[in-house]
Amino acid sequence: MKDQGTGDTFEVQIGSVRGPVHAGKGDILIEHWDARGVTAAEIEALRGMFGQLRAEVAAEAPPELAEEAQAQVDALEKAVAAEEPDVSAMERARDWFLKHLPSVAGTVTSLLVNPILGKVVEAAGDMAADELQRRFGRKGSET
Repeated sequence: MKDQGTGDTFEVQIGSVRGPVHAGKGDILIEHWDARGVTAAEIEALRGMFGQLRAEVAAEAPPELAEEAQAQVDALEKAVAAEEPDVSAMERARDWFLKHLPSVAGTVTSLLVNPILGKVVEAAGDMAADELQRRFGRKGSET
């Protein structure tokens, strides 16, 4: 669907829903997170982290990288919000920022090692949590 006002394009996929659904720029689909024991406050904090990352990318990315940088944020967000978080996709996004936009890589890494993100991944299962620890140096909600 294309927003006529901004020209932004976004995709909406709706599965089984137990609450409101929002679609558009900056929204994170969280239909499975409540079942993982992630609180509404934690979800809002994670949304805030993605908002901060988007703002930092908009401020830091040179024009020739701006679109791809935002696409990497989208890919990271999708990997985190998936029913089974995709740790490999998270790593690819982090690596892209390390290579192409190192001034933002710290914010990406901070998001990836945040205890809230760890809780989301840990709730998906031990294999995903172990993979998060192996790739980013932390497991689950450890502090």
